[in-house]
Amino acid sequence: MTTAQEWTGPVGDVWAQEWRRTDRSFSGLTAELIPAILAQAPHSGQAIDIGCGAGETAIALASAKPDLAVTGVDISAELLAIAKTRAGDLPNLEFEAGDAASRAAAHAPVDLYLSRHGVMFFDDPLAAFTRLRAAASDKASLIFSCFRDWHDNGFAHVLAALTGEGPPPPDAPGPFAFADKDKVTRLLDQSGWTGIEARPVDFSYVAGQGADPVADALSFLRRIGPAARAIRAAPEDQRPALIAALTGICEKHRTWDAVLFPAAAWIWTARV
Repeated sequence: MTTAQEWTGPVGDVWAQEWRRTDRSFSGLTAELIPAILAQAPHSGQAIDIGCGAGETAIALASAKPDLAVTGVDISAELLAIAKTRAGDLPNLEFEAGDAASRAAAHAPVDLYLSRHGVMFFDDPLAAFTRLRAAASDKASLIFSCFRDWHDNGFAHVLAALTGEGPPPPDAPGPFAFADKDKVTRLLDQSGWTGIEARPVDFSYVAGQGADPVADALSFLRRIGPAARAIRAAPEDQRPALIAALTGICEKHRTWDAVLFPAAAWIWTARV
């Protein structure tokens, strides 16, 4: 599974090149997450977007709250370059490179932390959330999304037959590191957060769309995710069979002009 270190190299580079399709893949979740963020956001103060990626959530927040200073933090220079270009001249938005838990103190007191799937890659989650709490104001909120169980996310488990991958280790950093509700509740509680709540959200992961959604999905999944890794790692003479199998999977998940996989996430909220 993807690690924090990989985001500073090839993984981050590919996500930057594919930001339009990665944003599209999460569009169903984003439609739930952004209203939830805005409901928690103060009118002024300081907000930090943890693992802001190509900037979609940070830009949405800064646009809706012009008196709120928003800082997007990410470890991928390539993703940050895309985010800065997309943000244009929004005066209340900036982006910086680094680990959000380490950078938070420089922006203290922080009134809002937000993240779309950017919190699962900390090497030491307890230490990270404790540092975020220490830099928070006395009225701060935390809101983030993360995947639920691997088995509930079709883009992962459906492709397992192709990749040979099973569920990731529950304690390893990566996309499914925060799938366990009890584990995350304990983590937030031990790091000093209160009012901890998790809301399940089911959405469709959009792998392909358009006039030929299967071709679009095939192109996308060969660039990002477990199928891409499996195809890259396979001997050259085995790749055609893997691509054919991936094409068949995409055909089975085609709905009119889209290739959709079931996906499941948590939206977590907490406060000081």
